[in-house]
Amino acid sequence: MTTTMLSTILLVIFTSLGFIHFYWLFGGKWGLEKVIPTKDNQLNTLSIPKFATLIVGLIFVFFGLIYLVKSGLTNLEVPNWVTNYGYWILPSIFILRAIGDFKYVGIFKKIKNTNFAKADSMFFSPLCLTVAILGMLIQLIDK
Repeated sequence: MTTTMLSTILLVIFTSLGFIHFYWLFGGKWGLEKVIPTKDNQLNTLSIPKFATLIVGLIFVFFGLIYLVKSGLTNLEVPNWVTNYGYWILPSIFILRAIGDFKYVGIFKKIKNTNFAKADSMFFSPLCLTVAILGMLIQLIDK
């Protein structure tokens, strides 16, 4: 697999995650009941501010754009610190997310029977681990 292919995969993953957050920002309900950790299977009464949803969506799209640049499919210039550190920082963030907080989130979570925990075990943590591995592979191949 080449850097271009792996970077394109991450571009698609990150922009898709960004667009899901924009969907929620504009009133979409699909999946919302499974994206916020709870102590038990109680109904989550936490209301996430729209501004926070917007910021997270923009961050994901930005991450996608970073990998668009890495793919070589565009000629945008990026600062040296992005190429030297940023492409290692992003996978590190997702490794930490995959590992989790040892209680509600991640591979080593203790609370495992809630709707969120099941979705986290099936989708979120494996996706974070995949993103981290792909990001690290890109860096190792690109050296």
